[in-house]
Formats: sequence, C-alpha cells, structure tokens
Amino acid sequence: MIWEIKIIKELYLVKGGKRLPKGVLLQSKPNIHPYIRITDMEKGRILNLADSFLYVPENVTGAISSYKVKEGDLILSIVGQIGSLNIVGKTLDGANLTENCVKLIPISNGISNDFVYYYLKSEEGQDKIDQRAVGSTQPKLPIYNIQTLDIPLPNFSEQKAIASVLSSLDDKIDLLHRQNKTLEAMAETLFRQGFIEDESLDEVAVNELIAFNPKRTLAKGAEAIYLEMAGLSTQSFNATGYYTREFTSGTKFLNQDTLLARITPCLENGKAGYVTFLDGNEVGWGSTEYIVMRPKTGFHPLMAYVLCRNQDFKDYAESCMEGSSGRQRVNVDHLQEFTIGKPSDEVIQQFNEYIQSIESKLIYNSRQIKTLEKLRDTLLPKLMSGEVRVQYQTDEVL
Repeated sequence: MIWEIKIIKELYLVKGGKRLPKGVLLQSKPNIHPYIRITDMEKGRILNLADSFLYVPENVTGAISSYKVKEGDLILSIVGQIGSLNIVGKTLDGANLTENCVKLIPISNGISNDFVYYYLKSEEGQDKIDQRAVGSTQPKLPIYNIQTLDIPLPNFSEQKAIASVLSSLDDKIDLLHRQNKTLEAMAETLFRQGFIEDESLDEVAVNELIAFNPKRTLAKGAEAIYLEMAGLSTQSFNATGYYTREFTSGTKFLNQDTLLARITPCLENGKAGYVTFLDGNEVGWGSTEYIVMRPKTGFHPLMAYVLCRNQDFKDYAESCMEGSSGRQRVNVDHLQEFTIGKPSDEVIQQFNEYIQSIESKLIYNSRQIKTLEKLRDTLLPKLMSGEVRVQYQTDEVL
C-alpha cells in the first residue's frame, strides 16, 4: 500500500489566533462573541459552546474581528498544552480564537478534515507535533513547524471511510457524555431547589451534613489505586487515568467519596470527581491537593459531588483560598462553614431516591465510554497506518 505524503502547507493555510488588546479582560456575561481558549478545548472531536466559555466585550470585538473561526475549521493548540485538537462546531461559528491556537483552513480539494484531525490525534501525529515544539519553560509550536509537518494521505474516498469509522465511535461517546451531563445538571437543579434556594429552611453549616477528609487507612508501601490531579474532570463526575502504585503519602479515599481540588487553578477550573473505580472497601489514594467529602448518614453519597457543581458553593470555595499568589489553597476549616438549608425528611428522601436512580446510569454510561474509547484508540493507529483497511466507494473530487 502506498499513500501520498503531503505537508500541511500544501493542504492548509495555517493562521494564528489573537490575544485581547492590553488591559482588556474577557467577560462571563454571554454575548454573541465567545472566545475559544485552550482550557475550553475538549477531548471529543467537535467543539461546541459550553457554560465554561468566556466572551469578548462588545467594545473591543472590532480589534480582533479578523481572527474568527468557522464551523468545520480544524483548530490546534500551540502554546503550553501543545497538540490539543478540535473541529469547530455549529454553535462556535464566528467565535474568536486565542493566540495560543491556530486554525487550519483547507486550500486543497480532496482533503477530509476529519481524517487529518484523526491523523494528528494519533500517536504518530502527536509525536510529530512534539518534535516540532521549541522551548522548555513554555513550549511553543511555531507556525512554520506546523506547515512542514508531513501527513500520509490515502485517496479522498478512503480518507472519508476511515474518518467515518472513527467518528461513528466518537459520536456514540459524545452522546453518552451528553446524557451524563444532562443527568448531572438535573441533579444539581434538584439540589439547588431543595437545599439552597428555599429561604424558609433553617440554615446549617455544611459540615453538619457532609464529613470533610474522613479518616481512611492505607499501609505505607501497599499497592493501591492511584489517581493524579489530571484524572479529575472539570465537566463530569468520572475520573480517568488511575493506576496501581505503591502508597507513599497522599489523600486516601473510598468508593462513593467525592474529591474536590483545593489548589489554584484546579479549583477555579472546576476539578472534582465521584469515586466509582475501586472494589468494595478498597482504599485508593492520590494527590495531597484533594479534599475528600462524604455525606453523613441519611444522605446519598453522590450528594457531595452534586454540591461541588453548585455555583454558590464553588464561589464560596474560591473565597476560602489562602496563600501566595499562584499557589493558593482552600482553607478547609473555612470551607466547612458554608451554610446550606436543611430540608424536610420528605424532600431529602425524594432527592436521595432521584440520585440513587441516576447513579447506576452515570456509571454504566461511563463504562461504555471507556470501552468505546479503548476500541477507537486501538483502531486509530491501525487505520492510519493502513494495517487495517476499510471498504469504500470511489468518489469524484471536484
């Protein structure tokens, strides 16, 4: 099998994003000018507008109006976290792009953006990107080095067929992620209505309902599941990337504990998780920068995670941060003073029953996601190298 080798500049115009004018800050209030940052880029293929996005103030949009993306554009991060990729979705058509990313605009017929996306996401593609980065303190990928990156290309029909196999798996993964996001949002709404917004309720400190950093025991030197901070999500309960490692020192936790990042910028970014990956009474461990939370008797364990996604609690947690700039941490004693309503036993029971009903669905969906991701990641290098071929019909390229 012989595939044609092309370099990026034969296929795409590579154009950088734009930083805001000096002194101008992004705003959280939505308008029609969302701004794509590296932190907004997702693991999935298509990037769409989400609650985490910030916006360009109306009075400065003209200064960066030439640095917008269109639906279908391929975007690539080039500073710091190099090599993140997304295809721009419909809801971000016309969005502004950070100077820490570039967009790839097709200039050649017979190119499947999806195929190029998957090639650059593959281990081979990521290796080529890494090799072209410069600098050690703050790595950067110069535009010239992107332009000279080579890609092996099958014919257009085979490109589309390969991308179709991989994107069908990604679409299923995305659907399961969206189902879980909806379930989490419904639980947070129910919690907010029952515990936060009802002004008739007696208020109590949250530590009357939830235990913070409860005692967990793990012998030094024991082999146990370890979870790095990078494994916590800013969007979902599901943690990833855990593995077995000899225990030295760190935060210990059990299944159904909630983990909340306590250090900047992880807390502000919303890193939190609900532990579901341990067996029975197995004890896991991880970063010393976790706060472990576990609801007390009478409250479903998932309640603590739902609380971590509540905006009032997140804002309060940020106000509890102490320390030097850049290395601030939450004062847990202060955090435990967050006030919360204590509803009637009937409301508590209704809330418990609802989150009990969604817990198994959340976990099932997450396991399906893991299975599909493993299949996709196994197929990706085999399809990109031609080791595994797909059937396709030849199309004319105009």
